[in-house]
Amino acid sequence: MSQAPQAPGRTTVLIVEDEARFARALQINLRVHGYEAVTAPTGEDALEIAAERSVDIVVLDLGLPGIDGIEVIRRLRGWTDLPIIVLSARHGSEDKVEALDAGADDYVTKPFGLEELLARLRAAARRGARSGEAPRLQTGDLSVDLAARRVVVRGADVRLTPTEWNILALLVRRAGQLVTQREILTQVWGPAYAKETQYLRVYLAQLRRKLEEDAAHPRHLHTEAGMGYRFDP
Repeated sequence: MSQAPQAPGRTTVLIVEDEARFARALQINLRVHGYEAVTAPTGEDALEIAAERSVDIVVLDLGLPGIDGIEVIRRLRGWTDLPIIVLSARHGSEDKVEALDAGADDYVTKPFGLEELLARLRAAARRGARSGEAPRLQTGDLSVDLAARRVVVRGADVRLTPTEWNILALLVRRAGQLVTQREILTQVWGPAYAKETQYLRVYLAQLRRKLEEDAAHPRHLHTEAGMGYRFDP
């Protein structure tokens, strides 16, 4: 195995792959070449890991059990600009177009050469560094650091569930703008939940209790009746 340049700063790659032997082999190879690599066997696991820990690049297969790869891409794109590389045995142009339209940055077909993947990872890391992944918002007693996935209220860290974080991140990225109920539901839960508005009411109430000084009279998390929600700095 040839030695490619090491990834600076131990770039963390999330490998989303249900074939355990392939995922393990890829994880070992990436670690040999200087990357930190974590694995997720399902789309649900991938979304949870991406929300709870610092990840720099996502590499995923499309044919996953449960939530498929396309849906994982769509949900990630609801709250993060992380570089996403698809690794798939699907060679059809329709599959590639669907993945790229969903928000993937690159598409590599299996089987592939390790050197090619490493080159694409380095390119993805450069794009991620240039994009500055996520801003840090500071307003009054509230601080939201999207890159670190950290929320601080009046000097104390606030623990959010993965779903709460995904909703907040989506709203913060669109600060000052109305985000429709349908868009939030589709981005966070998926198209099948586009009409389940009660989900949002429950989670927004939880977020207000955790973030607002007075949840009954919120300063930041506002409801536009019948339309959606808005985060005001």
